[in-house]
Amino acid sequence: MPTVLSVLTPRSLKTEYAAQPLGVDVPRPRFSWVAVAPGYGATQTAYQILVASAPELLTPESADVWDSGQVESARTFGIEYGGPAAARTRYHWTVRLWSPDEVGEWAEPSWFETGLLDEGFGAAQWIGGTTDSAPLLRRGFTVDGTVKRARLYASGLGYADLRLNGHAVSDAVLDPGFTAYDRTVLYVTHDVTSLVRAGDNVVGAELGRGFFGLTSVNVWRWHDAPWTADPRLIARLVVEYDDGRMDELVTDGTWRITGGPTLSDSLYTGETYDARRALPGWDAPGFDDSAWPAATVVEAPAGKLTAQAHEPIRVIETVDPVEVTEVRPGVWIVDFGRTVAGWTRLTTTAPAGTTISLTHGETVADGNVAAWNVHVDGDRIQRDEYIAAGTGVESWEPRFSYKGFRYVQVEGAAADVQLRVVNSDVSSVTRFASTQAPYEQFEQAMRRTILSNLHGIPTDTPYFEKNGWTGDAQVGAPTMLATLDLARFFTKWLGDIRDSQAESGQLPVIVPSSGWGFTDLSPATEWPTVYPFLLREMYRWYGDERLLREHWDSLTRYLAWELDRVEDGLSVSVLGDWLPPGFGSGPAPEDRRLTGTAYLYRALVVAAEIGELIGQANEYRKAAEGLADGLNRAFLDRDAARYRSADDPDYRQTSNAVPLAFGIVPDEFVERVAAGLAADVEARGFHLNTGCLGVGVLLPVLTARGYGDVATKVALQRSYPSWGYWFDLGADTMWEKWEDDSRSRNHYFQGTVVQWIFENVAGLRVVDAGSERIVVRPDARDEVDSVSIRTETIRGRVAVSWKKTGRVLSLDVQVPVGTTAEVQVPSERAADVDAVPRAFAGTPTYGEGYTVYTVGAGQWSFTSRSAS
Repeated sequence: MPTVLSVLTPRSLKTEYAAQPLGVDVPRPRFSWVAVAPGYGATQTAYQILVASAPELLTPESADVWDSGQVESARTFGIEYGGPAAARTRYHWTVRLWSPDEVGEWAEPSWFETGLLDEGFGAAQWIGGTTDSAPLLRRGFTVDGTVKRARLYASGLGYADLRLNGHAVSDAVLDPGFTAYDRTVLYVTHDVTSLVRAGDNVVGAELGRGFFGLTSVNVWRWHDAPWTADPRLIARLVVEYDDGRMDELVTDGTWRITGGPTLSDSLYTGETYDARRALPGWDAPGFDDSAWPAATVVEAPAGKLTAQAHEPIRVIETVDPVEVTEVRPGVWIVDFGRTVAGWTRLTTTAPAGTTISLTHGETVADGNVAAWNVHVDGDRIQRDEYIAAGTGVESWEPRFSYKGFRYVQVEGAAADVQLRVVNSDVSSVTRFASTQAPYEQFEQAMRRTILSNLHGIPTDTPYFEKNGWTGDAQVGAPTMLATLDLARFFTKWLGDIRDSQAESGQLPVIVPSSGWGFTDLSPATEWPTVYPFLLREMYRWYGDERLLREHWDSLTRYLAWELDRVEDGLSVSVLGDWLPPGFGSGPAPEDRRLTGTAYLYRALVVAAEIGELIGQANEYRKAAEGLADGLNRAFLDRDAARYRSADDPDYRQTSNAVPLAFGIVPDEFVERVAAGLAADVEARGFHLNTGCLGVGVLLPVLTARGYGDVATKVALQRSYPSWGYWFDLGADTMWEKWEDDSRSRNHYFQGTVVQWIFENVAGLRVVDAGSERIVVRPDARDEVDSVSIRTETIRGRVAVSWKKTGRVLSLDVQVPVGTTAEVQVPSERAADVDAVPRAFAGTPTYGEGYTVYTVGAGQWSFTSRSAS
């Protein structure tokens, strides 16, 4: 393809997927940038990276840390730093790029700062103590010079609200992230330079229980995990002066401890806060702590201390109520008009000792907010309690628990409440719009549902469980990755998966795990096979080869465990297609070996691909072929050309859609199986009967086999079971069940219709290797006039928009440098399609109703005069 003269500009410089990260614990961090150029067909042919101790030294003549030299490569990400890496050191870096025409200018400098690396926490010790409430810990220190830099490295388990001189050290909440604490413990790096001052200073921490010290008895046994213990803290404060001196303060037995005003905290039951016990100024100089006992040096958790690399949880938004109703004297129900995860902030004026309760729930029944959880002992669920100090206007919000809710029931005294939306602070990467309003509604609801279930791990529901169900992430991952930047988030959770692995190689159905999920609701092949699938998805979106290499050994151990239990060519599974219509108590009625075997087949295929990518020989494709043969032998009715089991009460769409989607159906049966699937959907009045496993593949399979009109009618259906049915009932998020009595109303695993909207309606499909290849093919165009989608990939912005007027379809595509797009324009013949600029678009091919162009970087426009 011809190109125009272009100069490449590097932008969006990142280190380990983050802009200017603090506390990098990787000895060879990876650099990335986005190459930007005008015109068409621009390519990067080489790069040069400079690393220096100060930004003014970033020239080829003076860079004093590392100079990569001119490296002939088109790579723009995953480029390993090759210089020295000292602990607690800031490194500045820049890059310039070559195109075939000329060399560009140096990028605006960026930086990364290392964490503790092998230096560790030095003399710091884990401290805690026996208190009757959430512990407060404090220690004074003196600063006797001009501070150049100050860093606080800390891990407080389960959560730490860290303070310095009366101020929070960051806006992160529920920090650090949840892990299997017997394998990994995360510490966080805070820049506290602006908070320290000459003279007396105080560092303090209030500790919450989280999943580390949870005491609420629950079915998942979080109260009895291998790591369960009372809250504890380790910290190291390093102060560097401009004269070269350095002071340190570490946690040890000289710290002071007392019980604070948070009387109890539980992720499931809520928090109780007694404002009468508040200690104003406890975290600042001048407070008398002489009556506080010394902290106790306690046992360290078994897990390895590692820097937290994923995004922290933050308060994302504050929302006022849309309606407040006094349902009976002294009882108010507050409606925030949206279903979210987070908590409420209370403001009140009440006499001392007044207890105000805030009960959170997703629904209202019989004049009360419904707050129940059969999985947790007791009748207190999602209820915060505030005991007033009687000092005038008082404000409070919890710090150690979050809830899933739309409504709050206020009792005890009048109070103003605001919704605080709380989730992992990941960036949105995609914007979508359409003239078909339900498509926009579904996309926005799915986005909100996903975010509500991101709290350091991908959960199933922010209300009932807060567990990292692997099957939910398996079906949701493509949509999640297409919506949000989850490079760091999923890298962390993949580490959690590895940490949760048993010696046998088995993985549990929830990650992290207390030990529950190995025999409870297990084995369930469709759930932990997320491991290879998510690794492969991370390569598809981010081109992350290091991740594949780091997990290969654990992955092969897991797959060996799965293959060892295959019986007669089939994988036994106890969960299957969870929660299809009419089966609201759990599994689908069909033989669950069908989906179990299919998901293991796909896991082996993607594992084979991973092995090929990193040069690891394997026989997974051969094993996959054996499973396909076993599945077809057991479940394919060759006369009827449909998959069925002896347990089926009727035609099961998932049993046929999944083999089609995964490429298991023998070639000679594909068309007939697809026709049977479409016929069943039509016979049901264009309704689905799929659970969480089938819902995400049903519409793409129908569309791929030429039944896009059928898929569209399912997507836009308004009667039960359908997404439209939910929204006509007032839904604003995706639900767990198709029925109107759905337990959870913030559950993403049935909302994967959005993947079809992105890939088939909008037509944007990221194919592989960090969007090195994309396909644009809008093949679900029925009942919609225009669509647009814009995605920030690791290589830069990809955008697709199309508009249909009669038989004329206008299609605009934006392709970043480093990406090749196969643009398939619907048409009756190639001559009916115009491309702009034609000189750079090349010669198209034609087949199966599409004129196909292969184009590189640039802004492209195509017009078809015969789009049906």
